[in-house]
Amino acid sequence: MTTTSTGLPAADVAVVRELAAKVAELAALPVQQETIRLWEKHNGLRPERPMVMIDEIPWHEMNVDDELTVRSSDPFCRDLETTLRRELYRWNHMRVDMVVEPYVDIRKVIDRPGWGIRIAEDTIAQDGGVVQSHHYADQLATPEDVEKLRVLEPSLDVERTAQREAWGHECLDGLLEVRMQGLTGFNGDDLAFALWDDIEQFRGTEPILLDFMDRPEHLHAIADRLTAVRLAELDILEENGLLGYGNDRIHCTGAQTTELPKDGFDPARPRPIDTWTVGRSQLFVSVGDATFDEFVPPYYARWYERFGLGYFGCCDPLHNRIDAVRRIPNVRKVSISAWAKVQKAAEAIGPDFVYSRKPNPAMVAMDEWKPEIAEKDFADVLEATRANGCPVEFTLKDISTCRSDPRRLWEWADIATRIVRG
Repeated sequence: MTTTSTGLPAADVAVVRELAAKVAELAALPVQQETIRLWEKHNGLRPERPMVMIDEIPWHEMNVDDELTVRSSDPFCRDLETTLRRELYRWNHMRVDMVVEPYVDIRKVIDRPGWGIRIAEDTIAQDGGVVQSHHYADQLATPEDVEKLRVLEPSLDVERTAQREAWGHECLDGLLEVRMQGLTGFNGDDLAFALWDDIEQFRGTEPILLDFMDRPEHLHAIADRLTAVRLAELDILEENGLLGYGNDRIHCTGAQTTELPKDGFDPARPRPIDTWTVGRSQLFVSVGDATFDEFVPPYYARWYERFGLGYFGCCDPLHNRIDAVRRIPNVRKVSISAWAKVQKAAEAIGPDFVYSRKPNPAMVAMDEWKPEIAEKDFADVLEATRANGCPVEFTLKDISTCRSDPRRLWEWADIATRIVRG
């Protein structure tokens, strides 16, 4: 087998470079800059029209005519090839308002040992998919257990990061820029503040719900301690240049903005204030608004105040909780899930946040695909948001299945494009 100077199989590099050349051609199209301009206006609360994205796709059901078939053998090349193939596939079949960028982000190898305890769980996985069921053990049952939460210092694996960077340049130089990235808020995996989701994974749901009634002071102690640990870890990440920069997506939506990065930005040492964050508190769908108001804004505010902009919410309905969300600084987008009341959310949000609508992905998972369901969802949301002056975006995500019929997603994209572009 012939290898390159960095030890990658030459045939694999050739495959990746062929795909990178196609992505580079798309990235150079004038439409990319026009779409970036629309996202910047939209994220600045001065929208010209609604924006649309599709993400969290069931890729195991998407392959048509071998468009997604990976041909390289080396693990690094396979990952890069997969990324490029998916980018081309999205552009060809469900483009909506995606932007093809002239770079590829390659992750630095960061050892992030956690916050003192590890999740203890049993899981059941969906065959071939990404959905899992979880049962968690309660590891924070006592005040003594809370003391286990502590900062474990993250660090950069310099040698492995340098190796990945060399491989990236070998595969992409002359075609696409290589951006070595630290932790970002891209889809919320790294710089998310999912405080109560994290606590739920350390305890399970039932003990928390019981403690809301019986031991609220214990929950406050946990929340205060874990918030402090997360902020201390954030300080270490910033001091050691382990944060990322330049989000082009945040929680599956376009993140392009003229407001970031802030003055004094150094790409070698990005700060939280230069980037987006995302937060969620889905556990609170099971409790009242007063409990949400007591246990969410005070802790989330401590995290969000460190960042330039933020997205808040996930699958939980927030239509009754916008006033509480207003207490969290720097929030720019608010999730309006399929379980939220469309009209009430629009009245509460008005022009102050991006109304980030998430249509119910069940519409593409039914026995029969019914486009009229998508049409009605768009119509209801647009009527409510136009009446209340809300900047609105639609993001079809959390798609666990489309019943192995990718054309359902393609058709949803066509419907969305026709409606939002008039």
